[in-house]
Amino acid sequence: MSLINYITQIQFEAGAVSLLPAECARMGIQRPLIVTDAGVRAAGVLDTVLNTLPGGAELPVFDRTPSNPNETAVREAVQMYRQHECDGIIAVGGGSSIDLAKGVAVCATHEGPLKSFAVIEGGLARITAATAPLIAIPTTAGTGSEVGRGAILILDDGRKVGVISPYVVPKVAICDPQLTLGLPAGLTAATGMDAIAHCLETFMAPAFNPPADGIALDGLWRAWRHIERATREPSDLEARSNMMSASLQGALAFQKGLGCVHSLSHALGGINPRLHHGTLNAIFLPAVIRFNRQARTVQDEQKLERMAQAMGLASGDQIEQVILNMTRALGLPTGLGELGVTPDLFPRIIQGALADHSHRTNPREASAEDYQALLEESM
Repeated sequence: MSLINYITQIQFEAGAVSLLPAECARMGIQRPLIVTDAGVRAAGVLDTVLNTLPGGAELPVFDRTPSNPNETAVREAVQMYRQHECDGIIAVGGGSSIDLAKGVAVCATHEGPLKSFAVIEGGLARITAATAPLIAIPTTAGTGSEVGRGAILILDDGRKVGVISPYVVPKVAICDPQLTLGLPAGLTAATGMDAIAHCLETFMAPAFNPPADGIALDGLWRAWRHIERATREPSDLEARSNMMSASLQGALAFQKGLGCVHSLSHALGGINPRLHHGTLNAIFLPAVIRFNRQARTVQDEQKLERMAQAMGLASGDQIEQVILNMTRALGLPTGLGELGVTPDLFPRIIQGALADHSHRTNPREASAEDYQALLEESM
């Protein structure tokens, strides 16, 4: 049975961050913990957010979010949440800060280690309505975590897992594209390709969910037409707005599931947390789309043509090559070898990919041998 469920209130416009005090009042949040990272603070974006709140300068701030959030950071932020007797969380940053905030929202209000809430450990049933309320303010346009029902976190044992539940969906997403105007070109490109990967993989996922399909295709249309402008003209508010919309649209379609692109990038990201998730997705996309093409069902062939149409292509046969071309044009790596990945890591990557929650929702089931071939093709 397919789940069709949209529950986040989204405030989307330039200047929307000014609505934060009203949203805190509506949610009954009086003592929020702010979760962010050092880069957001250094760029002055955190001050912009805090200045909207009465007494914002005195609020507790956890700004040590790693680029790939982990269990250690969750524990440290939970300690701060409890120490200051907080009653909610405001996440300010990219997907890493928002995902970390989701982990804190669960672990600060439930007993047990983070591992016990991972979906592959049966954690879905353990997460309850006691989860702390979360307001998400994205400062990048890629993960869409501000509307997603899951968080991707690295456990102490090195596994990169999903903590997934309707209760971890932020109660409010404040999407202000002005907050992304200072994003560096490389990060704009990598997060933008992340959004494109989300739109493509959710659309290819086999679950029946026409509303999600429509949202994903429109997000793909927006991202594909604006990613180069947003990367090369960082002050272009129209391009930034379309990328932010594409990002949240890809995540609104997450309820369909993802696929082998993400099972591979989650596994490799767990092994080497320094690798950027969006860059990995861009590298894996051509090989996985080619793999999925071999399913050869009428429905899958129609999906390829609809994806091509959204991307402005004459034929679905061109998709893999134009993604490779776009990745190269944006200045991103196009092969794992450029990132220092070596074949001796393949067995660990394959083991992680087979256990990942995204593995089960790919339109074509992948074996260990298939993953080996996908990795070789992506080198």
